[in-house]
Amino acid sequence: MQRSISSAKHVHRNLLQYYKTPTTAVLMPQQPPCDIFINHRGIDTKKNVAGLLFDHLMRLRLRPFLDSKNMKPGDKLFDKIDNAISGCKVGVAVFSPRYCQSYFCLHELARLVEAKKKVIPIFCDVKPSELTVKDFWRSPKQELDRFHSALEEAKYTVGLTFDSSNGDWPEFFMTATEAIIENVIEVEGEQQ
Repeated sequence: MQRSISSAKHVHRNLLQYYKTPTTAVLMPQQPPCDIFINHRGIDTKKNVAGLLFDHLMRLRLRPFLDSKNMKPGDKLFDKIDNAISGCKVGVAVFSPRYCQSYFCLHELARLVEAKKKVIPIFCDVKPSELTVKDFWRSPKQELDRFHSALEEAKYTVGLTFDSSNGDWPEFFMTATEAIIENVIEVEGEQQ
């Protein structure tokens, strides 16, 4: 018994030394802007299309932004997302069957369009004609008009379609990645 208490104290002491809070934590630089903002309905696509696309882009050393991966408890939701949208080069809108039921999805899409970001639509398990804005939140007409306008612009932009139950995942990621990289390069060329 004495030996296990002594071992536990030793492990605890070592962990405390290992996890000491750095004194420079306050001075750490802000996260660099993202290259690609991934707009998606989390409940539909976070653990498949959007999450896997984020991981794939990270492995390619690009800087994607996905709310569930880039945000932490305590972050101000709209501030963090709006800053990521402002700093991104390209937006990827992953449309899914319940996408338009989310105020946040439509807000992000409207911000991307209003910021004149290039948006690559991915229609995952949904046809563009099935996407409509309905007022689930009792929003002002002006807000609904913003959402409708952004959604219509995205629906009439050439994008990718994917059937998550029957689609070829490797082929989809290759095609999506090529489209994203081409658009990032194009935007970078325009900025120079």
